[in-house]
Amino acid sequence: MKLGLQLGYWGAQPPQGVGELVAAAEDAGFDAIFTAEAWGSDAFTPLAWWGRETSRVRLGTSIVQMSGRTPTSIAMHALTLDHLTNGRVILGMGVSGPQVVEGWYGQPFSKPLARTREVVSIIRKVLAREEPVTNDGPHHPLPYRGPGSVGLGKSLKPIVHPFRSDLPIWLGAEGPKNVAQTAEIADGWIPIFYTPKSAGMYQPWLDEGFARPGARRTREQFEIAATCHLQVVADAEERQRVVDAMKPFVSLYMGGMGAKEQNFHKQVFERMGYGELADEVQELYLGGEKDKATALIPDELVDDMHIIGTAAEVKERVAQWEETGVTTLLLSCRSDAEVRQVAELLA
Repeated sequence: MKLGLQLGYWGAQPPQGVGELVAAAEDAGFDAIFTAEAWGSDAFTPLAWWGRETSRVRLGTSIVQMSGRTPTSIAMHALTLDHLTNGRVILGMGVSGPQVVEGWYGQPFSKPLARTREVVSIIRKVLAREEPVTNDGPHHPLPYRGPGSVGLGKSLKPIVHPFRSDLPIWLGAEGPKNVAQTAEIADGWIPIFYTPKSAGMYQPWLDEGFARPGARRTREQFEIAATCHLQVVADAEERQRVVDAMKPFVSLYMGGMGAKEQNFHKQVFERMGYGELADEVQELYLGGEKDKATALIPDELVDDMHIIGTAAEVKERVAQWEETGVTTLLLSCRSDAEVRQVAELLA
């Protein structure tokens, strides 16, 4: 199992010390660096900016929101960055949720599975550069001939010859149908709440995708990049402080992300067996009582989602994650010293 540094997306201001984190990850033997986006900073620019000082690590997005750019635009970003980095890009994408897609990007959210399939297909056509890119699907027709068209659209191939004609595409997916489709059409999967306890739930969904005619990868070829917070602590008291510090993030995704009627993250917690808790947390969170919602998050849930313990406990827990099929563990680290400590511990 490889290690990746998860830089995430920005808060109110750009984060400090990221250059040192990236340099430490490169020097310490991390395999990859990933950046994210929500509705503030984008995923590509920070990856290009901080990645320019690297020469070995893979550079991934986790995740690019498909509705924020047309498929050909996403392909252009990936093609450009792949050239600049000598073929080290991993294109991680996802559909996001209806609040962001319709409220922020002003695009329809309906039929996310079909849209994902079209986006991946178009990007692969751009990168293959075998012929002018066309698409007959209803979500991203190329050339466009719909309302407002002047009828002059022309099918094109990219001017630039791609560095790689088939760079890896990983998808963020949460539900059964989406996970199965990811196993069918993608090169890897970026789950948001994949844990040792929940891993068994996903295996039949993955197997369904691998078994479909024309599936790109076998299970042995497929990558699973799971994100968690890993922290080595000295004793039980410090461990409890870290666990408590992680609870607000859990309550945010369980109760505050997405609309009450449709919160994909909450649905994952429900499938994990926390349905009643998730209802209570969401009710409190959306009612403005975030502290009360956070207080409901049990220690054992944080323990399952993250790796927090003494050095020996951390090594044991990492082995458990690896046994579930995780190929890359994406870690959020707070300092270059922590990056080096983790790399040394897990070497």
